[in-house]
Amino acid sequence: MKVRSEVSALSDAKENAVAVFIFQDKKGLAQQIAALGKQLGEKLQAAVSLKDFTAKEGELLSLYTEKPIASPRLFLVGVGETEKVTLEKLRRAAATAAKTAQSMKVGSLGIEFPPLTLLPHSIGSSAADVAQSIVEGAFLSVYKYDKYLTPDAEKKRLESLTLFTAEKKNFNEIQTGARFGEIISKAVCHARDLQNAPSNEIYPETLSFDVQQTAHDYGFKATIFDQRKIESLKMGGLLSVGKGSNHPPRFVILEHIPAKGNGKTVVLVGKGVTFDSGGISIKPSANMAEMKMDMSGAAAVVGTFQALAEMKLPVHVVGLIPSVENMPSGTAVKPGDIVRHFNGKTSEVDNTDAEGRLILADALGYASKFKPDVVIDLATLTGACVVALGHLATGMMGNDQATMESLKAAGEKTYERVWQLPMFDEYEKMIKSDVADVKNTGGRWAGAITAGWFLKKFIGEYKWAHLDIAGTAILEENMDYAPKGGSGVGVRLLVEFLKNWEKK
Repeated sequence: MKVRSEVSALSDAKENAVAVFIFQDKKGLAQQIAALGKQLGEKLQAAVSLKDFTAKEGELLSLYTEKPIASPRLFLVGVGETEKVTLEKLRRAAATAAKTAQSMKVGSLGIEFPPLTLLPHSIGSSAADVAQSIVEGAFLSVYKYDKYLTPDAEKKRLESLTLFTAEKKNFNEIQTGARFGEIISKAVCHARDLQNAPSNEIYPETLSFDVQQTAHDYGFKATIFDQRKIESLKMGGLLSVGKGSNHPPRFVILEHIPAKGNGKTVVLVGKGVTFDSGGISIKPSANMAEMKMDMSGAAAVVGTFQALAEMKLPVHVVGLIPSVENMPSGTAVKPGDIVRHFNGKTSEVDNTDAEGRLILADALGYASKFKPDVVIDLATLTGACVVALGHLATGMMGNDQATMESLKAAGEKTYERVWQLPMFDEYEKMIKSDVADVKNTGGRWAGAITAGWFLKKFIGEYKWAHLDIAGTAILEENMDYAPKGGSGVGVRLLVEFLKNWEKK
């Protein structure tokens, strides 16, 4: 979808359909309907007076227009009560408009930038933030992974989105926000494509090829370590998990080097298990196909780097992606095996289906080479986190409260919300091994937390936060602007975090 911004009155917007956000309370509704009434006359007044439209959140009224309005269709989109409007509600309203336009086979949609005077002070956001949110909601809502579907000539995609305003005062901010919204949304869609691709298309070697191509297209650095190099580095976690597959492991290093920066380094680590059968501790067959998305952490890191590079954020960021395929075979790692990791510590493999933490252990140890100020890892790590938080929040743990508070604030703004889980010292004993430094599972209880404790054993002398995205990355049903399947979660969260990080 192409996105642009322009200074234009509603009556002059020439898109196939235009959408206007309407606020539900009397003041907002009366003001906006009065202004629109001058252009639409009795038709609009009748719709409102008959209560066909009350502007409640998620409501949409589609009207055919007459002169002087140039666009043939007008969508009135409810955003609810003025004082309760948030950036997320604006995203959802934009999603409602875009999905309706696409269902009507409308090729171009215009959305009028809402009057800032009607937005509540509690929204606490600039015109750029509002514009970015609107574009994100519209752009992401019409995403569909249809690469393997036979093209249908009858289906028409929404091809362009225009954010327009009649006032020139905030136009530069609106234009910047819309541009950022487009950049970030493209990056999220790339992450979704990687997640949703079948495992016979995306495996460690081809994931590495995609990273190299993305790095070439957007201007960041990518280095790929093959199995021989991984062996020389003694990354026992990667090597052990990859033993059962015909596809050898890869270790990917990304780097965004800004022209100017604050001299600090952030390392992002993304779990890249391109398919997780569970290995010898094989998973039940039901829903196993979802395990092609066990590389969602890696997808989020790739998408984040794409956005960082295109936005030219002045912050030094390194990305690490340990990538394997976890398969059962005569050569696969077995329960009871002992693995020596990059930093020299050993782990006992209690369950081969707890493989993500084995490969992350090598990456977290390797992160120390960059002398990072903070390391953030993302992984579809535990079903236990889905049980605890469902599909609405990402589990968060770490050793630095300030970093986690910054991630929480970024999550609230982007609505990729995180929830901190405790890492009490008493949990540590649950992963104690009799034969190695640590055991890779802690039993039935507190599974997300004991997984976090395992990772903590392998971090260096740096600030660290762990994000368990098992529930938020893989969706079981459609949401407002995220479809069933891969959500691309983490990209918007990390970009927002890094935008704030550059100011430190």
